[in-house]
Amino acid sequence: HCLAVRVVCQREIDCDRGNGYSWKITLLRNYWKSKVKQEWLNGKYSNIPSQFSLPEKSMYPMDVDTWGEILEAELDR
Repeated sequence: HCLAVRVVCQREIDCDRGNGYSWKITLLRNYWKSKVKQEWLNGKYSNIPSQFSLPEKSMYPMDVDTWGEILEAELDR
């Protein structure tokens, strides 16, 4: 699970590990974020008609850099 999460959230994982979090805490902090981020990066939520069309679990607290990655992926589509 750790390696799968790191593929999507490498920057976040490296930051947490650099801040001294254990692998378990790092995984817990980033697991759901990686799932949501991967769906956004894969374009699952591209071209939605409104915010009401988003599934409830499509949002997760993410930092500015993560949203920047998602927006760049959208611009590249």
